[in-house]
Amino acid sequence: MTLSRRAVLANGVAALAMAPGLARAAVDAGALHKRLLCLDTHLDMPANLARPGWDVMQRHKVEEDFTQVDYPRAVEGGLKGGFFAIYTPQAPVTPEGMSAMRDAAFLRAAEIREMVAAHPDKFELAFRAEDAKRISSQGKIVVYQSIENSGILGNDPTLLRSFHKLGVRMAGPVHFLNNQFGDSATDKKKWGGLSPLGKEFVKEANDLGVILDSSHASDDVFDQMLELSRAPIICSHSSCRAINNHPRNLDDARIKKLAAKGGTIQMNSVYLITVPRNPERAKAETAISDKLENLSGLTPAQATAVVRQAAADTKALDRKYPAPRATLDDYMKHILHALDLVGPDHVGIGADWDGGGGVAGLEDITAIPRITERLVKAGYTEAQLQNFWGGNALRVLSKAYDARKKA
Repeated sequence: MTLSRRAVLANGVAALAMAPGLARAAVDAGALHKRLLCLDTHLDMPANLARPGWDVMQRHKVEEDFTQVDYPRAVEGGLKGGFFAIYTPQAPVTPEGMSAMRDAAFLRAAEIREMVAAHPDKFELAFRAEDAKRISSQGKIVVYQSIENSGILGNDPTLLRSFHKLGVRMAGPVHFLNNQFGDSATDKKKWGGLSPLGKEFVKEANDLGVILDSSHASDDVFDQMLELSRAPIICSHSSCRAINNHPRNLDDARIKKLAAKGGTIQMNSVYLITVPRNPERAKAETAISDKLENLSGLTPAQATAVVRQAAADTKALDRKYPAPRATLDDYMKHILHALDLVGPDHVGIGADWDGGGGVAGLEDITAIPRITERLVKAGYTEAQLQNFWGGNALRVLSKAYDARKKA
């Protein structure tokens, strides 16, 4: 009987678990992880930069202020950088709504650049694929920028040029709701994929050398972007529908098509398991979230007090309405499934830190060496892990640059 690759890997992990050399294997995996150029393709940490009193250079605790990435924890976890998201919630597709989104996005881009400018010995903006290795070799965090929800561009895809000049090198057309560019995976079908304006957006991104990101997009949008794009595309934070049947996850056939065209799926740590809806808990969660809105008008002390109370309320909510929580084992099921499907040249990490990501056993960025340890036990080599941890995303960025419109 021929064993599947997954079965072989599972047997290997079981054997290692019984082996006396397991502690040494873990130490070796830790040392290997530190050598890797580890990049995450979806970091929502910039959403915290405007929070009064929150300092990226200070070590924070997720159980106290919900945040998962800061400079000290990134260093401890071996995160060398990644794509820092300019995220804007979907506003009404009206002139007023689109203008508000645009302005908020420019402010977020400015906050990212101000973070880098304030700490030039700790962070550096990156624009080309080759910048990552140079910046990391100097001991600095690699800061690429991405757009999550290109509704910020209004009805003018050429506005992407301004964001490109600020450093944006990846952009996804939609978020949780449909917009003027196309259909979301989590909204009712409106356009049947990309709108006419969305097809102009694809061309504009290609012309600039900006990676097209299909996370949050509908299956139809994925199919059409894959077909229209002159360069490989990416799913910057998505997981596997075969493991958990959620529309935000990608089905096997599309993962294979993505890989066949040179793209990569970067594994999200959200939508890993199905959690039954609890209306009472959802209502309470909304009330807690509402308290965290508009912190910008508070003093640092006031904002800190509001956030800590929200964290305490969340703990109480977990006790009152306990809900299933995904674990590192669940996350690894998605990762190993994708690796079995298309191999380590087309899979990576985009865990959605500070945007809803994180699981039991992987609460913040300090825990990511555990992923490397699991993959070392599964038999993946250092070269394969380097592709997984950043090389694949950098390849896609390089291909996008090569496909740009030459001046």
